[in-house]
Amino acid sequence: MSELPANFFQRPDESSDEHFYAQPRLVTHIDNRAIAAVTELYRQLFPANGAVLDLMSSWVSHLPPEVDYRRVVGLGMNRVELDANSRLHERVVQNLNETPQLPFTNGEFDAAAICVSVQYLTQPTAVFHEIARVLRPGAPLVVTFSNRCFPTKAVRVWQARDDEGHMELVRRYFAAGGHWIDVEVRVPRRAAWGQDPLYAVIGRRARGATE
Repeated sequence: MSELPANFFQRPDESSDEHFYAQPRLVTHIDNRAIAAVTELYRQLFPANGAVLDLMSSWVSHLPPEVDYRRVVGLGMNRVELDANSRLHERVVQNLNETPQLPFTNGEFDAAAICVSVQYLTQPTAVFHEIARVLRPGAPLVVTFSNRCFPTKAVRVWQARDDEGHMELVRRYFAAGGHWIDVEVRVPRRAAWGQDPLYAVIGRRARGATE
């Protein structure tokens, strides 16, 4: 990301991501109210019978249970977690920090999601560029996050910012990745005592050179 120094994407723990994520974590990382807010965003923005790409996926995708999708592909770090996700039609084990290139063709998907994981990306510009490439024009990317993280694996620039700063940072990821329009910030759930907040930055794939 040209406007941010490379050391902003360093992490306290630079050891192997594969080792860190080797142990399956079959738990949710936000509370049920925040999960419901994620699901409602997907309900509003993801087309029924579409092809959905769930990036940095796990054992649950938070998709609305009443909506059928033609194809749901999960790309994540742990095979056991992906195999436990009943919404997935296809599963890809891949470390985006090592290999940001996505193994899909141009315009293959109708929507994409990154749920409570964007804080771990060390090459966000490359990843957001690749997501634009594999989405059809007009398709949404929904990036959601709360105020939680694994602090040893979250990048330095994320840990240095507050919630407002996180939203602005993800907007900059969209801008740096290119080929995104109509980027907007939403706050589906404000922070409340004993409850997880939820923040979202949403962009749509523009027409451009990646088609």
